[in-house]
Amino acid sequence: MRNCLVVLKNKKLCPDSAEYAPCVRAFATEGLYFDKIAVIAYDSPRDIVAQLKECRESYDNTLIYCPRSMRETLRDFLQPLYGSAFDMAETLDNGTRTVFLYFSDGGNAADCNRFARYISEKHGKKFGRAYVKTVGAPPAEILKAAESAKKINPALECNIYDSYGDCTIEIVYSESDPKMMVDEVVRTFVSALDKYVYALEDITLAQRLYQLLKLRRMKISCAESFTGGGVGQRLVEVPGISEVYFEGLNTYSNEAKIARLGVDEMTIKSTGAVSAETAYQMADGLIAQGHCDVSVATTGIAGPRSDNTSKPVGLCYIAVGLKDGATVYKYNFTGDRKTITETAINYALFLVYKHIK
Repeated sequence: MRNCLVVLKNKKLCPDSAEYAPCVRAFATEGLYFDKIAVIAYDSPRDIVAQLKECRESYDNTLIYCPRSMRETLRDFLQPLYGSAFDMAETLDNGTRTVFLYFSDGGNAADCNRFARYISEKHGKKFGRAYVKTVGAPPAEILKAAESAKKINPALECNIYDSYGDCTIEIVYSESDPKMMVDEVVRTFVSALDKYVYALEDITLAQRLYQLLKLRRMKISCAESFTGGGVGQRLVEVPGISEVYFEGLNTYSNEAKIARLGVDEMTIKSTGAVSAETAYQMADGLIAQGHCDVSVATTGIAGPRSDNTSKPVGLCYIAVGLKDGATVYKYNFTGDRKTITETAINYALFLVYKHIK
């Protein structure tokens, strides 16, 4: 079975594969992959016609990602080409070939999943999925584990998605595969990546932490500097989080760290706001107030420029506090401001999970 993704867009703008990544991911979840991804300017009718004719001749399934304004033009061209009509769900099926229209401006991401399921059902393919979720796992170790898993069953597919250090390993297998084989594949990943694993289901890091906090009957508080409340924001996105979340303080300035968390002024003057000592006192200050059982604190330099010290952009300290003291972790993240901040948020949530597991 051959599949093609045709992306029609304004190529004068910087091309960004992230915008059509949900389509690719939806198909991969069903064990389907695109043999070709063609990105064409929507003001190049000759190139569009040539590609669509190629799809008719060479591909079983074609997904067209385009602006809604092109809907009628595409339908008028494709329906006589395939000898069939689109239905209300933007699907054309002439028995041997299938075409789908997905609109870049206002399309529902669930449509991609529906298109992929349509193909699976049409061709009688039934897939199961298993998940391994990790934070901070080195890409080389993930790929090595995937190679080992493929040796157990060469037919399975391992889809790997990374979001600022939070990695989803999606194992797609045939429903006819023995459960023991699937379990062995999962064990292969867990054995290789054990210290980075937080879940064996398709669940977010914040949801997993909420479950664990609830199980342990613990409350958490956050003190954030350079992450600007991002850790707390992730937590409050989880339904029911009020059961375990006491407070989040965005102590961005040195004065706020001193006044709200009890950080020693001399600590900041001698070691700086971005230091292990300051991070420790931020997390310990929350615990000392007696309202939470576990705390997390972040302080760092997100960029694009450093502060007035010699400390580099990307340097950060994350502290996790418990009743018997705090533990501080030092990282040097790379990337732009958003990448550094989002990565630190993921690591902060994961470190709390590891400490109370």
